[in-house]
Amino acid sequence: MADSRGEGGGCCPPMDLFRSEEMHLVQLIIPIESAHLTVSYLGDLGLIQFKDLNSEKSPFQRTYAAQIKKCGEMARKLRFFKEQMEKAGVEPSKIPDPQADINMDDLEFKLGELEAELVEVNANDEKLQRAYNELVEYTLVLRKAGEFFSSAHISAAAHQREIGSRQSGEGSLETPLLDQEISADSSKQVKLGFITGLVSKEKSLAFERIIFRATRGNVFLKQAAIEEPVTDPVSGEKVEKNVFVIFYSGERAKTKILKICDAFGANRYPFSEDANKQGQMITQVSGRLTEMKTTIDAGSLQRNSLLKTIGERYEQWNSLVVKKEKSVYHVLNTLSLDVTKKCLVGEGWSPVFASKQIQDALHRASIDSNSQVGSIFQLLDTKEAPPTYFQTNKFTSAFQEIVSAYGVAKYREANPAVYTIVTFPFLFAVMFGDWGHGICLLLATLVLVAREKKLSSQKLGDITAMAFGGRYTILMMSLFSIYTGLIYNEFFSIPFPLFAPSAYGCRDPSCEDSTTIGLIKVRDTYPFGVDPAWHGTRSELPFLNSLKMKMSILLGVAQMNLGIIMSYVNAIYFKSSLNIWFQFIPQMIFFNSLFGYLSVLIIMKWVSGSQADLYHVMIYMFLSPTDELGENQLFPGQKNTQMVLLLLALVAVPWMLFPKPFLLKREYEKTHQGQSYAPLPSTDESAELEAAHDGSHGGHGEFEFSEVFVHQMIHTIEFVLGAVSNTASYLRLWALSLAHSELSSVFYEKVLLLAWGFNNVFILIIGIIVFVFATVGVLLVMETLSAFLHALRLHWVEFQNKFYEGDGYSFIPFSFALIDFEEE
Repeated sequence: MADSRGEGGGCCPPMDLFRSEEMHLVQLIIPIESAHLTVSYLGDLGLIQFKDLNSEKSPFQRTYAAQIKKCGEMARKLRFFKEQMEKAGVEPSKIPDPQADINMDDLEFKLGELEAELVEVNANDEKLQRAYNELVEYTLVLRKAGEFFSSAHISAAAHQREIGSRQSGEGSLETPLLDQEISADSSKQVKLGFITGLVSKEKSLAFERIIFRATRGNVFLKQAAIEEPVTDPVSGEKVEKNVFVIFYSGERAKTKILKICDAFGANRYPFSEDANKQGQMITQVSGRLTEMKTTIDAGSLQRNSLLKTIGERYEQWNSLVVKKEKSVYHVLNTLSLDVTKKCLVGEGWSPVFASKQIQDALHRASIDSNSQVGSIFQLLDTKEAPPTYFQTNKFTSAFQEIVSAYGVAKYREANPAVYTIVTFPFLFAVMFGDWGHGICLLLATLVLVAREKKLSSQKLGDITAMAFGGRYTILMMSLFSIYTGLIYNEFFSIPFPLFAPSAYGCRDPSCEDSTTIGLIKVRDTYPFGVDPAWHGTRSELPFLNSLKMKMSILLGVAQMNLGIIMSYVNAIYFKSSLNIWFQFIPQMIFFNSLFGYLSVLIIMKWVSGSQADLYHVMIYMFLSPTDELGENQLFPGQKNTQMVLLLLALVAVPWMLFPKPFLLKREYEKTHQGQSYAPLPSTDESAELEAAHDGSHGGHGEFEFSEVFVHQMIHTIEFVLGAVSNTASYLRLWALSLAHSELSSVFYEKVLLLAWGFNNVFILIIGIIVFVFATVGVLLVMETLSAFLHALRLHWVEFQNKFYEGDGYSFIPFSFALIDFEEE
């Protein structure tokens, strides 16, 4: 497990990333009266991983289930407080309260009181807010319906004066229903009822249609839209609504209309035809609105005051209850009661260097809890594999996470992260090499590094958090990209004579505009990196491609040799002589007889300037090893050397395959012959046997020779075929470097230079904008991600599979700091 507690701390020894910390299994015997305080002190220390000694019990059968339930209830109340503070915009105080000791029973009672008070305040506020929203809607109904009735009365009076006595008592088809009511003869007048209210604007058409159909058209409905959305009293959301007035005749029609209003969620409000009563109602409602607003504001002040009081202590309560108290009881539930039921017995893993600190914490807890009996700390012998614990800091943690994402290292296994710190950003830079793009990446990373204190305390999005966590990895990637970009002599695909003029010049004036043809060497060799004159078109000058391709092979062979050497380092540490003689040595012979030899030929060709065809040499080394090499010969005796190397490669395969299973079988028979109960082997022999078996049977039960032989055969075939495929896989370094360079060249020539050629400022600005967005989006984002993933694959598959088993498990100590991180 990667951990940053070793950074700058005085309590831990110097970090050793190459191998995980030495661990031992410890037993703690703690008196019950000091158990809670002891576990709390160990949580502050964060250097012991407890084992669950009550795994056969359900959570409800454990000793401290009631306390955990109580803590869970208090945590629920705290979450409720946090939700209410977020809604009200109240920030919890970040300043810790000087009061350190809090009684849990008092806190439980206090939280219950605060919750009840807050629930009551919220209920009152909700009732007041609903009544207020209803009064607001009522005001709108009074105004809109009043306007409608006023205009209807004016229109009816004017119409009555116009028609006079000629049409007395008769209503034309064009006369509104309300007008007919007013103008009709009193003996023939029909009493109409009406309903007023509000309905959602989006439902208004369906509302009108349903009412018309339900009453068979025997209604008159008038709607008026409200200019601004209003808060619905029921849902509390802003909704666009219409005020409606429905005139009807008869109780049956009224019943139907009321049901439809309920179905559509239309809020109904009483209304009077009398203009004087309307004015009185508006005045009354306005007065009540003012009073209600004052009451709501007073309630809000009370609620905010209560939330601020909670916010001042929220962090302390939350830290104590959620992140400490509850976790302490969870740990106590993993301990077992001794036979006297006066002590708790616990077991756990801890680093060897932490023994003194753990004993000091136990002693301090006994004194602080006034316990008459001290806690006992003792070491236990076990065959169980310990957890893996690497101490890391903010720089190395990201590289350790890259390795651990493939698999957690086995206990004390050689850690690839030590080499990954250098090799990962370097292989990335080989594919991304451009010092212009590297500077852009560097500037973006420096922003994250400069603001790391501020950003580390904020909640970041997923992508931003990922980039921030790997800021030092990206920093190394950008620095190596600048370095390889200077070697490639590429700045946004443009070569620059930074360190000296080009060593090549024109043979005659005819080659003045040429980049490759007709050039001769006129100066000393360009001192660093690729000469600018070598950046001709790919068809004219394949040298750069050839250089990158062969460099990819050299880098791949070097890194895979490092992986094989690391398998030797592991075998030496675990004292496995079988793995040294029948894994490391034949693997080195096989691999370097073929691909090590190819690397030597590449270097000799560069040094000698020979035109030998290395493809021909390697192919016919297998097909016709006795044929003369002719013009492809690079050194005297090359044919005999190749025959010897080929023979060694062929011998190495059965060397890996056959001896090891038979030697393991002989070792097993020698150990168990004539014994019902064999004595335990020594530590060295046990480690060697376990490593040789590779977990096939774990040293238990009968020896299955066929299983061991098949496993060894799979391992041999995997290495032989993998040696070829892994070497070819490193050609991705060349392919991605070529793709990055070509894309950069296309954006420069087809966008920037093309826009410049139009001699138009507007087109040039557009071209620069397109170039910047293409560079950032494609080359600095997509290409960065692509090169990162390919570098990741080269480390996980081609490098680590040579020696890294990655079948361990992380050291996850009981630590309040880690619990705080998980909660955040």
